[in-house]
Order: sequence, then C-alpha cells, then structure tokens
Amino acid sequence: MQYEEPTVGQLVASVTSDMSRLVRNEIELAKAEVKVEVTSAVKGGGMLGAAGFLGVMAFILLSIAAAYGLTALGLHPAWAFLIVAVVYLLLAGLIAFLGVKAFKSIKPPERSIRAAKETAALVTSEGRAEAAHS
Repeated sequence: MQYEEPTVGQLVASVTSDMSRLVRNEIELAKAEVKVEVTSAVKGGGMLGAAGFLGVMAFILLSIAAAYGLTALGLHPAWAFLIVAVVYLLLAGLIAFLGVKAFKSIKPPERSIRAAKETAALVTSEGRAEAAHS
C-alpha cells in the first residue's frame, strides 16, 4: 500500500477547516463562560436591588421612629416630623454642596492632551518632511 501525500490545496482546505472548527469551539466556550458570568451578575444585581429596597424601607421606618421618639419627649407630632424632615434637608444640602465641589475640582487630563498634541505635531511634521524629500 502506497501513501499519497496530500496536495497543497488539500492541506490548505484541511487547515482552513481545522481553524474554522477551532474558532467555533472557542466562541462556544466563550459563550458558555459569559453565560455563567451574566447569570451571576444578574443574581448579584437582583440581590443588591432587594437590599437597596429594604434599606430604603428601613430608613423610612427609622425616620418615623425618630419622629415618634421626639413626640414621646413631649413635642407635638407635627413639630417632630418637621424636625426630622429639616434634618434630612440639611443633610441633603450638605451632600449636594460636597458633590458640586467635587465636580468643580475635575480638570481635563492635561498631560494626555499635551502628549496627543505633541504626537499629532510630530506626525504632521514627519509627513511634511517626507513629502519635501520626495
């Protein structure tokens, strides 16, 4: 029995087929891995959402408890709830002030901008120099 060597065309077809199969398998593996990660992310997001909702509910109940606590100290309920609301408004104003201050401190990335301008200038000057030498 004599062994026939494959032709170049057969070798190219074989390599192309093998590469195609390899790429498909890699894509399938990536899909499977991403599916597991996405499932975990969805579960985690759902749990964080539930925790956030329960935190908001607890905050509301604690606010009501604080107002009733002030009522138990002898304040009229309307004044007690007003005091709790004003405290929250003051906290919100302070947080908003700090947030605006943080935004105002943001500056453009000066080093990156300078480097990009230098690169652009270098590229355009080299392009001009090459055109002048031609």
